[in-house]
Amino acid sequence: MTAPVIIADDHPLFRGALRQAVEGTWPDAEVIEVATAGAAREAAEGTAAQLLLLDIHMADSRGLSALLEFRQDFPAIPVAIVSASESPAVWQAARRLGASGFIPKSADLAAMKEALAAIGAGDLWFPEDDGGADSDLAIYDKLASLTPAQRRILGYLNQGLLNKQIAFEMDITEATVKAHLTALFRKLGAVNRTQAVLIAGKLDVDEAATDLTR
Repeated sequence: MTAPVIIADDHPLFRGALRQAVEGTWPDAEVIEVATAGAAREAAEGTAAQLLLLDIHMADSRGLSALLEFRQDFPAIPVAIVSASESPAVWQAARRLGASGFIPKSADLAAMKEALAAIGAGDLWFPEDDGGADSDLAIYDKLASLTPAQRRILGYLNQGLLNKQIAFEMDITEATVKAHLTALFRKLGAVNRTQAVLIAGKLDVDEAATDLTR
């Protein structure tokens, strides 16, 4: 793998661990390190990256929303989640949202390299399924089906904006906003704004503590 690999994580020590895993898997790979989702987006726009390693908790991102955005906006770039949140529900949701892999931050170097090699070969790499399933997994399929405009409107709903305010922010008419909302509610199976916001809340994931010194 000679094309760049983007590492997006706000912890320098863990970025270093990921860089070591990347360079141990692909010695000739260019590694781009960033500390925010916004910087990762700039890197993805500026280069034909082969892989994005994405932490789901950074200063400008929370939970799985960033994954959803990257998969929709950069569909050609595989995304592997790296996270201290190791609940089966989290990685199952990440898989449903289009991630190519899920690397726990507790993984050792050998496991990281195994994951990278599998993803680089076009395979998926996730923790072993312990049989526990999230009964709401279908919700992530619905969220993944949203168009960029619908996703943006859902974000504004989460901020509490009214239709008039959303129309101003997106430079569209209120009628267009209402049409998007109708389609949005239909896709999510929601009957109102409150239900849609509650469904979007499924993308939020609590970050667990991780020991980066071991």
